[in-house]
Amino acid sequence: MKILELHFVTSDGKTAKINIDHPQEPVNPEEVKNAMQSIIDSGVFIDSEGYRYEEMKAARLVERTVTDYSLE
Repeated sequence: MKILELHFVTSDGKTAKINIDHPQEPVNPEEVKNAMQSIIDSGVFIDSEGYRYEEMKAARLVERTVTDYSLE
C-alpha cells in the first residue's frame, strides 16, 4: 500500500502529519504543494493539542509491504 504523508509545522513549532491512502500517481509535487497551502489557508486543521497547521514541512510517498504468516 502507498501512502502520501503531508507534514506540517504547527503554531507551537511541532510537526503534525496527514496521511492519504492510495494517492493518485504519479504524484505531482506542485499539486501537493497547492493542496498543502490550501489546508494551511483554511485554518480548519489543528493537531491533537489544538494548534493550527501553519507551515509546510515535507511531503513523501511511502510504500509499505505487509506479509502475514500462519501461526498454526
